[in-house]
Amino acid sequence: MSVHSDAQTVIRAALAACRPDAAVRRALEGREFPAGGVYLVAIGKAAWQMAACAAEVLGPKLRAGVVVTKYGHSMGPIPRCAVWEGGHPVPDANSFRGTQAAMDLVRDLGPEDQVVFLVSGGGSALFESPLVPEAELAEITRALLAGGADIVEMNTVRKRLSAVKGGRFAQLCAPAKVFAVVLSDILGDPLDMIASGPACPDSSTCAQALAVAEKYRLPLSPHAAELLARETPKSLSNVETAITGSVRELCAAAAKVCRELGYEPLVLTDRLCCEAREAGSFLASIARSHDGTERSLAFLAGGETVVHLTGDGLGGRNQELALAAAPGIAGMADTVLFSLGSDGTDGPTDAAGGLVDGGTLDRLTAAGLTVHDVLRRNDAYHALEAVGGLLRTGPTGTNVNDVAVVLLRR
Repeated sequence: MSVHSDAQTVIRAALAACRPDAAVRRALEGREFPAGGVYLVAIGKAAWQMAACAAEVLGPKLRAGVVVTKYGHSMGPIPRCAVWEGGHPVPDANSFRGTQAAMDLVRDLGPEDQVVFLVSGGGSALFESPLVPEAELAEITRALLAGGADIVEMNTVRKRLSAVKGGRFAQLCAPAKVFAVVLSDILGDPLDMIASGPACPDSSTCAQALAVAEKYRLPLSPHAAELLARETPKSLSNVETAITGSVRELCAAAAKVCRELGYEPLVLTDRLCCEAREAGSFLASIARSHDGTERSLAFLAGGETVVHLTGDGLGGRNQELALAAAPGIAGMADTVLFSLGSDGTDGPTDAAGGLVDGGTLDRLTAAGLTVHDVLRRNDAYHALEAVGGLLRTGPTGTNVNDVAVVLLRR
């Protein structure tokens, strides 16, 4: 066994441990439903996996459903459900059509009906009915992404520009009851921020939304500015929520596998939230300080870093994190550092993240690439691809943030 094969083992086992199937099954099996119909709406990157399990558990109780997920994340038909794929991280026409189908499904339900609402990360873009023109919403979303806005800042703005976010979807379902099963992809599991809280009262304020707009100099029309000043629902009487899954579980699962492989694991944090390249440099520094260890060690950090766009290259936050670590671990034997998104996609790429080792920097140099220049152009994807450092898992069916792991095999 090599440190590289150990890394692949950790990746496979950690992702498998965080699949949402079991959590959805636990939430639904044995549950009593109202006398009316049961209707299913699933949104986010893990929507297909969650909905498929729910449809199996509900069986003939399920009358109809709508599933809205990211392109490439659907794995086939689901009984009695219409499956839509849409754009992420910027919503597109298919995102809007899928959302409209969900709105049409629940609009005329009665008090004896039940909506099973399955929510996972990515829902903010995928589940959208904009109150501003589509082009303007896309421009605002791109400005937030390019400025390095974190997920809370993005959702504080987006929920006020939407007919379904910030508790408004639950209002649309009323008088039907809503049972929400939420797979958390935000640090601390704030329900009103996960997928912008379509079935949760909104805790953010108009003042906060306007402050975000000013901070990132968002290109707002007068109508959009007026919407940011319009308050969102602060209470909902028809919703029950069960939250499941989080980055803590992802880190714990990865640490467990590391221990089984003979490493002494240490979870540094499950709330990593800095610049991706800074996180990579920091983790490389930890690896370097333990280079002389006689024991096999594993250091883990979970969370969600951010990237400020300064170039027009291709990549994602996990790829930037890994690439930024390459100079710090250069020359270290039997050492790897990898970072990946639990949903199997990192940024607008087909990779889940990146992996570097003690020889990565030399391979980059031989390919005529420097880490500084690549990061300046935000082109980590092509650089890692050139040196065999991309991690590809395909869509995983879950989404509970990211995990970065340093392995020192001794």
